[in-house]
Amino acid sequence: MRTQAWGRGAVARLMTPFNRRAAHASSPHLLRACSSASYTIALARLRRHFTSSASFSPAYSARQDTHTFMEVVQEVLRHGSADSVRAVIRANKKSYSLVQLIAASFDVYNILCSKNMTPNGMQDSSSKGRNGTGFLHGARVGIVAKPSPEFVAGVFGTWLSGGVAVPLALSYPEAELLHVMNDSDISMVLSTKEHHEIMENLSIKCSAYCSILPSVTSIPSEINPQEPSSNEAISSVSTLITETNSSKKIKGDDPALILYTSGTTGKPKGVVHTHEGILSQVQILSEAWGYRSEDQFLHCLPLHHVHGLFNALFAPLYSGSVVEFIPKFSVSGIWQRWRESYPNDASKSTEAITVFTGVPTMYTRLLQGYDSMDPDQKSASSYAAKHLRLMMCGSSALPSPLMKRWEEVTGHRLLERYGMTEFVMALSNPLHGIRKEGTVGKPLPRIEAKIIMEDGAETTTGVGELCIRSPSLFKEYWKRPEVTAESFIDGGFFKTGDTVTVDEEGYFIILGRK
Repeated sequence: MRTQAWGRGAVARLMTPFNRRAAHASSPHLLRACSSASYTIALARLRRHFTSSASFSPAYSARQDTHTFMEVVQEVLRHGSADSVRAVIRANKKSYSLVQLIAASFDVYNILCSKNMTPNGMQDSSSKGRNGTGFLHGARVGIVAKPSPEFVAGVFGTWLSGGVAVPLALSYPEAELLHVMNDSDISMVLSTKEHHEIMENLSIKCSAYCSILPSVTSIPSEINPQEPSSNEAISSVSTLITETNSSKKIKGDDPALILYTSGTTGKPKGVVHTHEGILSQVQILSEAWGYRSEDQFLHCLPLHHVHGLFNALFAPLYSGSVVEFIPKFSVSGIWQRWRESYPNDASKSTEAITVFTGVPTMYTRLLQGYDSMDPDQKSASSYAAKHLRLMMCGSSALPSPLMKRWEEVTGHRLLERYGMTEFVMALSNPLHGIRKEGTVGKPLPRIEAKIIMEDGAETTTGVGELCIRSPSLFKEYWKRPEVTAESFIDGGFFKTGDTVTVDEEGYFIILGRK
């Protein structure tokens, strides 16, 4: 499905199928993009929401001066353009539009708001709406799903409900999962069917609810022109968004997401990100790396780390890009997908991948796979890779030999950047300009970095600890006020614990941990 060239406007370019006025003007486009069978299912979900949650207190009220991701979504649902119904997620050779994602998000909303959950993780029978509290007031919701549209709907539905999303790693051993669930005081776990049994057992140990994530309806490959128009569903979504106005509004500095550190220096710590911080970060990344609606990302990263969650999912969605999930990293699958995108005959697929981001070990394995190919396959693979717009690398140091070999094979000088769970991304080599080997570039837009020596003095040429001030800085370490306070210096700069220096052109070089 060809990407539409939307105007600049970030989320506005991806959430626009739901504007009622635009829908009446463009129903032929809508019918071509999504079968009305899909809309019938979505509409049925919306009707269920209307009948079951009329008295629920909503999480968001869209305003022009909003500072939260989901309020931006809601504003755009009201005021979108006419021709933007399209796939925004692809997985398992199926495509998913925002009408399907939002319908499933409201299913999640219903599940969460039908339970009696409170911010302290305990169940309470007071302050109910029709079937429950109707508003989670920051209660934590664990999400267990492979990279999929269900994961996205789980996060969106949690935010719509006033909850805080806590992605849980599928790779965590049981003891670590229990630590995260208990430490974050999770009230509910949303899990896909394949993980439901084990998560239900763990939820019992944490006195939390457990529910299956609703499936997301995909866009059918064939359209039945005899089916009813999608206008009714679009109108229902528009009305539903209007109905979610309430005096209980989420503020920009309210918690939205808790991600846990790797725990290399002790038990993993919960890092609390706010709605405003999330929105700031995706705006920064989209600007710095030129994300756009024409981009199509190939995503094969875990979703409990900032790399996979922000760089490869939230920021692309904000920019109107398409995200294609490969739930498990596959060397042959990635090379094949690139070859499908750019056949060796000068043509280009309508679903061609344009951006890929990974970690150094992924690129090492991709080169090993390349070296095992026959000459014809090598030629086709190299040709295809050279046609991607952007390739990035991070999460650990990029060895010089790997960077050089990758450039020889694909023509891409990998864009290396630097980030942490506490602030997502802060430094980056440029999209346009010199990407210097052995460096992580310069501060991203609206981010400040300085180097503090052991005596507490600041240096611009020497060696010291990197400190970062950013609009996307985390709010706090969950339930650890002392550790939070100790992590900052005067002026609101966060102490990263990384020792750095800068070269003569201002590029930062990571020397190691302090």
